[in-house]
Amino acid sequence: MRTRPSILLSNFLMPIDSKIMKRILCITGTRADFGKLKPLLAYIENHPDLELHLIVTGMHMMKTYGRTCKEVTRENYQHTYLFSNQIQGEPMGAVLGNTITFISRLSDEIEPDMVMIHGDRLEALAGATVGALSSRLVCHIEGGELSGTVDDSIRHSISKLSHIHLVANEQAVTRLVQMGEKRKHIHIIGSPDLDVMASSTLPSLEEVKEYYGLPYENYGISMFHPVTTEAHLMPQYAAQYFKALELSGQNIISIYPNNDTGTESILQELLKYQSDKFIAFPSIRFEYFLVLLKHAKFMVGNSSAGIREAPLYGVPSIDVGTRQSNRHMGKSIIHTDYETKNIFDAIQQACSLGKFEADDTFNGGDTRTSTERFAEVINNPETWNVSAQKRFIDLNL
Repeated sequence: MRTRPSILLSNFLMPIDSKIMKRILCITGTRADFGKLKPLLAYIENHPDLELHLIVTGMHMMKTYGRTCKEVTRENYQHTYLFSNQIQGEPMGAVLGNTITFISRLSDEIEPDMVMIHGDRLEALAGATVGALSSRLVCHIEGGELSGTVDDSIRHSISKLSHIHLVANEQAVTRLVQMGEKRKHIHIIGSPDLDVMASSTLPSLEEVKEYYGLPYENYGISMFHPVTTEAHLMPQYAAQYFKALELSGQNIISIYPNNDTGTESILQELLKYQSDKFIAFPSIRFEYFLVLLKHAKFMVGNSSAGIREAPLYGVPSIDVGTRQSNRHMGKSIIHTDYETKNIFDAIQQACSLGKFEADDTFNGGDTRTSTERFAEVINNPETWNVSAQKRFIDLNL
């Protein structure tokens, strides 16, 4: 089944005012960022004046997380580069160095006009570093956001290395301006994954259940990731969290945590609870995950999906701990600490609430798709004329 949104058609493939094809180097390191980037990657791949070069690395290449590189290569992009940047448990500093070295060498070889990265992951930091140090335009998607962990520092560092910012909403614009970024180089495009969420090409719930062998009529979705600044406490937090899920008596579909420091203790605890009522997967295809989320009774954990995607579907979500503590909390979101009883109570509350009206607050309420707004930016000649020499813009305080 084709999973590209129907909006990615030739009527959006506007010619760029240049006779030279523009080469864009993009990096994906996780199942999550690929799901968000997918509509934009498809747009670039199909554009007559753009040439996509895609590095697939990070968690995509790791067996523990289901080698999701297969999901990327299934799209048959013309220029794809697979790079295993780490072994399980390797220090993040070493992984960053490995990634910078590979991207730097590839960048020297293909000479991209732009390096495009997303979010706050280590691979994005590596790409932004290489782009900035080689005087290439760096385009950062979804900067200017807040969470509650070291991810903030990484995300803001990426923004300071970037020349063009494609953000989700006005709040992100304000933060980037406060960081000294030039307002004319910041463009609101919403969150690209919302294009996929609204797509008519998503599989049916029955197809998804059959594909993953899911027997449940009613279920909750769990995604619980390590908080790097609390890594020493993650064994305790994970034990309390999964105990609460068991005590709830609900059917749970759980997805493995990401590979940040502290993931081993979470995964070890998660695997103890596998049963007829608790099924865990290393990874789930993004489109399939969205279908499961849309039909879930609730979502629980500390993933940004509970803050962003779940409210758009009206699914109540329980946000546990500090990982998302600085993000916007909609009315369908219940926040709790790591105590077993409090998580248990929050699950009971979520189950009693039922579905909410769709909440598009995070996306700014713009009726255009992210891909349409992205096309407007990428097809504007001024985008390609942005100076690689950045200047800090002071606020008039």
